[in-house]
Amino acid sequence: MKRYVIERDIPMVGTLERQQLKEAAAKSNDALRKLAPDIQWVESFVAADKTFCIYLAKDEAVIHRHAELSGFPASKITEIGKKFDPTTAS
Repeated sequence: MKRYVIERDIPMVGTLERQQLKEAAAKSNDALRKLAPDIQWVESFVAADKTFCIYLAKDEAVIHRHAELSGFPASKITEIGKKFDPTTAS
């Protein structure tokens, strides 16, 4: 599967409380179960008005389908080509 970064424009998402994030995760997981095994959620980062989500997916189409089923927008989808970190310098 390919790795993607998904930007989701969600106004005020950074103000959500833990319970609200828990409910959002449950809603996303329900959609993921319906689309398995073609998509997997790795992790997400929350900013003021956006989330940045890392997903493994067969293709962009399944990410769009997840967005439809979950109700969370996929404002921008970018395939990750390569990855590096501080240990790359060693």
